[in-house]
Amino acid sequence: MKKQMWKLEMFFNMTLNELQRNLERAHSVLNNIRASRSAFSVALTDTRLCIGPNREDSVVKYSSVFVNLGDGYSTDTGAFVAPRSGVYSLALTVYSDAGAPGATLAACARLQLNGRTIASPSENNLQDQEDSASAVLVVQLHAGDRVDVALPAGCFLCDNSNHYNTFTGFLLYATD
Repeated sequence: MKKQMWKLEMFFNMTLNELQRNLERAHSVLNNIRASRSAFSVALTDTRLCIGPNREDSVVKYSSVFVNLGDGYSTDTGAFVAPRSGVYSLALTVYSDAGAPGATLAACARLQLNGRTIASPSENNLQDQEDSASAVLVVQLHAGDRVDVALPAGCFLCDNSNHYNTFTGFLLYATD
């Protein structure tokens, strides 16, 4: 009887140790998932504001932050820096209001990856007073890649508390 009890105790201890190892692995995976969360969504402003047209291209600095999980987006630089390698979804919407019918209108921007244009949503016409354009992409980024929005010379964007100009991105899945 004593021998059987000893065997049962050994079996119980081995099972308990295996369960503890599995729990530790599960915690490690969960912590890795939590650490890899990366999402941002920003708008140009919360108040009435138009930027541009400028003589030179400039980086758009979005000041109204809806979410910035992982702190990848900087309101100081206007750039999102990928915290880890992976496949990301990026979206950009631009809007402009000429102010009066027939006035020059140029709602345009360039979505840039490390200074290289990857999308250029634009609307430039005299047919109406306001225009918008959007681009949605899925791209593979490496840790440290920089994504920002450039306002080309001659273009301008207008926004208010309705948040017509937005820049959004999030990690779909990590590849590192």
